Amino acid sequence: MRVQLWGVRGSICSPMNNEEYTDKITRIITHAIDSGLGKDDIDAILASLPDDLRHVYGGNTTCASVTSKSGNMYVLDCGTGIRELGYELMKGDCGSGKGTVNILLTHNHWDHIQGLPFFTPIYIRGNVIHFHSPYKSQEALLQGQMKAPYFPASFKTTPSEKHFHYIDPKKNKSYQLEEDLFVDIYPLKHPNGCYAYRFKQDGKTFIFATDCEFTGESLELGGPEMDFFKNADLLVLDAQYTLDESFLKIDWGHTSYTMAVNCGVRWNVKNLIMTHHEPAYSDAKLHENFLAAQEHCKYNDSDNLNIIMAREGLTFSI
Repeated sequence: MRVQLWGVRGSICSPMNNEEYTDKITRIITHAIDSGLGKDDIDAILASLPDDLRHVYGGNTTCASVTSKSGNMYVLDCGTGIRELGYELMKGDCGSGKGTVNILLTHNHWDHIQGLPFFTPIYIRGNVIHFHSPYKSQEALLQGQMKAPYFPASFKTTPSEKHFHYIDPKKNKSYQLEEDLFVDIYPLKHPNGCYAYRFKQDGKTFIFATDCEFTGESLELGGPEMDFFKNADLLVLDAQYTLDESFLKIDWGHTSYTMAVNCGVRWNVKNLIMTHHEPAYSDAKLHENFLAAQEHCKYNDSDNLNIIMAREGLTFSI
């Protein structure tokens, strides 16, 4: 499986402002001067930059894709990151009206569906879009955000062909996407509900668990989530807050990076991708959180957990 991140912010889009941009440029120039590098050493300067200066984490809301070994892509959520994904798909079959797109939805809060009206493939006649979710009213929910006066084009009148597939959360059975690709869902603690998706293929496991609130108490209780998350090869997990901020936002449905690390260690996860970044956090703050998460992992005496801060464009192969 190949996993790619298209949007990693939570709650609302957060484009970089001029102040943060200026600060980043200043730090890059300072780094180059301190390293004794000049204008002829641009490649060396870029290669020597720390992660928070070499990249931007991105301001788009949640969207990821999973590509199976057969080459079929499955899209997770329709945050604003799906707009860029749509442009990429238009370079292939979707551009000629011969594309098939599968979209799996974790829940219907706005930051997870607001990119769909700007997903170009839905406006191309001949494209077939399959929506999979644990919500019986999924079609009506997507139609709602594109009704007048909120949007000039209605969901129903977009020319693509659309199909809705219900994943029954009460059935203790894997949902089959391909002959050898299966997905399971798990209910998460979040206002109005949310579901994690677990993909399995060739003995490898990828789990997408955005918008969830794990606490020390829930970890101590254990239960079914231990079996669901245990031994994942790749886990994309909500880590929106610092620990202090999470105490001020109990029951908001999000996890601190500290608790995300605790979850990764407890569940024996191989790779933990911390995502759904707080929109108020700058790249510098996110990098600070990342370093603190690594330090917290060492405090837990865990050498097996690899921690990565989610950013737009990152890809993983498992």
